[in-house]
Amino acid sequence: MKNINQTEILKETIILMKMKQAEEFVQLKDQYHYTIESLKPLNLIKKAFGLMATSPEIKGNILSNIIGISTGYITKKVLLGSTHNPIKRILGTLLQFVITNVATKYSDPSKS
Repeated sequence: MKNINQTEILKETIILMKMKQAEEFVQLKDQYHYTIESLKPLNLIKKAFGLMATSPEIKGNILSNIIGISTGYITKKVLLGSTHNPIKRILGTLLQFVITNVATKYSDPSKS
């Protein structure tokens, strides 16, 4: 009598384990498809830009760099205009570089 009871318990356990295995297999397949989708280059690029767009630190750095570059460029154009003299062009580029660095350094919104 005891053997029949143990056999039934074993059969039920096997059925439950097979059901659990089938459920875990479905979850594994879903995770596989999700992973494959997230590793596509376009999705990686979208995620990277999404993180950059939401990060205040990166936004501040981009804004600071844009302000610095535009300030340096405008200063060079105002002071030198469009000259053909190579020495003035080199000096203008150096001036633009210095002003860009100074403007970038002091226009950091996170420091204000």
